[in-house]
Amino acid sequence: MIFDRKQQRLLLEGTIYTPEEIARLVAEGAENHPSALWDLYLFLNEWFSDSPAMTVHTSGSTGTPKELTVRKDQMMQSARLTCEYLNLQAGDTALLCMNLRYIGAMMVVVRSLVAGLNLIVRPASGHPLSDISVPLRFAAMVPLQVYNTLHNLGEREQLKQTEILIIGGGAVDEALEAEIRSLPIAVYSTYGMTETLSHIALRRLNGNSASDHYYPFSSVELSLSPENTLVIKAPLVCDDILQTNDIARIYPDGSFVIWGRKDNVINSGGIKIQAEEVEKSLRPFIPVPFVITSVPDPRLGQAVTLLIEGQLDMEELKNKVQEILSPYHRPKYIRMVDLIPQTGNGKINRIECRTLAEKLL
Repeated sequence: MIFDRKQQRLLLEGTIYTPEEIARLVAEGAENHPSALWDLYLFLNEWFSDSPAMTVHTSGSTGTPKELTVRKDQMMQSARLTCEYLNLQAGDTALLCMNLRYIGAMMVVVRSLVAGLNLIVRPASGHPLSDISVPLRFAAMVPLQVYNTLHNLGEREQLKQTEILIIGGGAVDEALEAEIRSLPIAVYSTYGMTETLSHIALRRLNGNSASDHYYPFSSVELSLSPENTLVIKAPLVCDDILQTNDIARIYPDGSFVIWGRKDNVINSGGIKIQAEEVEKSLRPFIPVPFVITSVPDPRLGQAVTLLIEGQLDMEELKNKVQEILSPYHRPKYIRMVDLIPQTGNGKINRIECRTLAEKLL
């Protein structure tokens, strides 16, 4: 692996590009390049600059989007950890199909530079494999991209030619995980955040090694706060100890599971309700995007509220909710909306969902 940025080269669809060639491509201007390649050239130009750090953006799924300054040497350590764990080798084909504004996409490029992967670039879209004709060794996608791919016959067959798929940027729900189990490739869900420079743990979703538990890299130390939220010490990729809002359980072998986020706990009449757990119960019965959120309530404090994208039979839905949820967990309000608010990289925007629910009620 190559950790000296001056010695790194990008292998892009079989052609090697030096830092000088990247600078020349940037000088030609955006109008002379497809948008996905232009974004890549801009990222690389910043990567090869003398600055030891660069700016990344958080998604804003649970708070206001932030700009973070991260060190390039730590990004390369993160790349090394993933490449070693997945045994990615020089010349392996890797697909970049996500927005380079966010850390997940950036790290696909950094892995390519460090390990000498052959990068295949496609615009960030819901159907990243629609015009891919070569077998891929490695791809990284968000859950929506995987869902769309599995529901298109040609793209599903192409996915079967991909040896390793990692899924990040959001939770993999039970229905999607069930579809993934039959794939003849290695599929992992990732756990991490912008501050950890992509993931610090992986969970195998299919095959003999499939598990409900995430397994951290060996250099990562985990503990729990008094509120049972995960605390991460990952010195290779982050200088600070990170206090997350993710409610977790850590097992004796070092693996862990995530139950939900502390800020998604709804306190309704003194009963603490985890929004993600209610969503998990409803997901098999609601075939469209939806979210569990809350609105202020003078009696309960917070009232559980269900927002559904599109139109469903309300009476049938209410009957199903009555059947599968305990009284405390049942939504007091159900509202149909045109669109469930999302962040720029496809996560549910919980803050905007709460704001929308309050406006509707």
